[in-house]
Amino acid sequence: MKIICIGRNYRAHAAELNNPVPTKPLIFLKPDTSLVRNNKDIYYPEFTQDLHFECELVIRISREGKFIQPDFVHTYVDGIGIGLDLTARDVQSEAKEKGHPWTLAKMFNNSAPVSKFLPPEQFPDLQNVRFRCDINGETRQEGHTSDMIFSVNEIISYVTQFITVKKGDLIFTGTPKGVGPLHIDDHIEGYLEGDKLLDFHVR
Repeated sequence: MKIICIGRNYRAHAAELNNPVPTKPLIFLKPDTSLVRNNKDIYYPEFTQDLHFECELVIRISREGKFIQPDFVHTYVDGIGIGLDLTARDVQSEAKEKGHPWTLAKMFNNSAPVSKFLPPEQFPDLQNVRFRCDINGETRQEGHTSDMIFSVNEIISYVTQFITVKKGDLIFTGTPKGVGPLHIDDHIEGYLEGDKLLDFHVR
């Protein structure tokens, strides 16, 4: 099982971090040790002073596939959820300055809290889905998948030109604007079309 993530898939988010808008999907990976399920609390890592939240729509893959064409992507999806791509922003900034990969900033333990997954039948148009992230009762991120640079179908079709997906793989589809730092004792809640699916604390 693997976690495939798409970076800078919303123009406003790229702008808030002063990053260029990609012309092709920007892909990075997280290991399965990044996963946090069942709304378990997370712990602030000792190696960073600037842990950021990035709320994203997450797609769960239903079966093995490669070279999937956009019109057939829906036949490879069995769940829709939300998750956080936690990022050690200070570690990432240092890596970017040196031209190094983002590995340690993105792939650390417990850096991918993920909600339960809802049936794809509840989402007939994946480019018309709203989600949001609240921190301590205040809405910090609001996303709508119509604002994606690359649609869900385009992402999965592109990824599978290079990487075979398998049953249970997760695709993090990118984060909208509003990312920011987390602190110990923060309360995180995530909503997908009004359903609260994430509810945990930072310890």
